[in-house]
Formats: sequence, C-alpha cells, structure tokens
Amino acid sequence: MLHSQKFTAAFADADTEPSTLTEGTYLQLRRDIIEGRLPPGEKLRVEHLKDRYGVGAGTLREALSLLLSDALVVSEGQRGFRVAPMSMSDLEDITRTRVLVEGEALRQSIIAGNDDWEAGLVAAFHKLSKSEEKLGERETGAVREWEARNREYHEALIAGCDSRWLRYLIGLLYRQSERYRHLVISHRNVERDVHAEHSAIYEAALARDVKRAQAALEVHIHLTYDAIRKLLPALE
Repeated sequence: MLHSQKFTAAFADADTEPSTLTEGTYLQLRRDIIEGRLPPGEKLRVEHLKDRYGVGAGTLREALSLLLSDALVVSEGQRGFRVAPMSMSDLEDITRTRVLVEGEALRQSIIAGNDDWEAGLVAAFHKLSKSEEKLGERETGAVREWEARNREYHEALIAGCDSRWLRYLIGLLYRQSERYRHLVISHRNVERDVHAEHSAIYEAALARDVKRAQAALEVHIHLTYDAIRKLLPALE
C-alpha cells in the first residue's frame, strides 16, 4: 500500500505502482523492517542506506520521515532514525487495540455490506483456502502467496465499513503485528488450525451474526499473540 492510500486500504497492498522515488523507497524500507532485515533498534544511517537502496540522501530522509507515521521508525532528534523497538508488552497492547478497532469495523461491514460485499468475501475466502492448502510446505513462494491472500481476505471482511479512520488505524496496527509474526513465521511446531479460525469468522459474517463474527475474530487475533508469546520468550 502506498503511503497516500492508507485511508482507503487497511490490509491489502494497493496495485498502484509508486509514483515517486520516495514512495518506492518508503515501501522497500517498510518491507525490510516488517520482515526483520532491518532489526529492532538498528540505527538507520543515511550514509549506509543510500547505497543499499540506490537513492540519494534527501530521498532516503523523506522515506524515513514517512515511516514515522507507521510507528516503525523512531526519531532521535539530531541523531537521525532508528528501527522501533519490540516487546511482548507492546504486542499485548497492539493485540488489545486490534480487537477493538477490527471488531468495530467488522460490525459496521456486516451491517452495511451488500451483495457485492458478500461476493467479494466469498471470492477472497476461496482464494485464501486454496493458498492454505499449500502452506504446509513452507516454501517462500507459498508463504508469500498466503500472506497476500490473507491480507485480501481480512480486507474483504471489512470492505463494507466506510470509516476511513478505522481503516487507517487497522492498517497501522496490522503492520505492527506483522513485525512480530515474521519472527516466528518459519516455526513448524505451532499447533494451530488457522483455516478453521478463518472459516469461523467467514461463516458468521455471511450469516450476518455480528456477535459471533466479532468473537471469532477476537479468538483469531489472540491466538496469534499466544503463538508469538510461546515462541519468543526473549521478548518478555
């Protein structure tokens, strides 16, 4: 998703190509932070990063400034920028807030969603289910396909919600939680049926059962937190 489109898409990346060099650099930096190639606490030295990303110092500083609004980067005044730290207390706070804002967006979406919303949700769930069949192999391509379709599915769930501020907050929190999820994404020993979790939300949403859908979504978000907490005791 481009920085300028955060109010229109919460989860799914936009198809639009970056229109400026700054936007392209921002997206590359954001992905490298989320996927851990730029680890928590790392000093973001412009003189080093401009060669890594093949851009000038001015473009890089502008991109880093954009990342401040994602809370993925922290400013150290005259000392520049650093990748935002991570902790389990931070993830716990993110998790609680996600339950509140995503649950409300889902409620509004179920109430307001029309036939087009239902059709979009059915299509997104079908694609996600197909990609989940491949996920057990843990191949890079399969994982990335699942990640894209997972974002599309969650976007389809709230597509009926027209609150631009809810979308902005959801996207901000989701990208924060992605950082933590990427730390454990390669682990195979997590006993969890993600497809069943997605199915529970999907079935309740299509049935227009707001309370059941919200409860299933809350379970889904909390199970992600529980899996990360189990595998990353060092972050306590």
